[in-house]
Amino acid sequence: MTGDAPRDYVTVEDRDGKEKQYAIEALFDMEEQSYALLSSEEETILMRVEGEEENQYLVGITDEIERDSILNAYQIAVEAAPAE
Repeated sequence: MTGDAPRDYVTVEDRDGKEKQYAIEALFDMEEQSYALLSSEEETILMRVEGEEENQYLVGITDEIERDSILNAYQIAVEAAPAE
């Protein structure tokens, strides 16, 4: 896959009400939860996907232990089965 591949983008509003656009790097399920890995030029963040099909929304993960364990498990899965 080339770096020029089209991406989906999402706008996230932070606690201060500032909006920032992120590219959706990955969507995945882990422990019966859905997650989105998002990136901008400055940062990469992990958010939980909540809601049903047509009414899904993103929720920030404030628990550092939860976030780190999900990111570590995701990294292990990617290394075990890399995309072509």
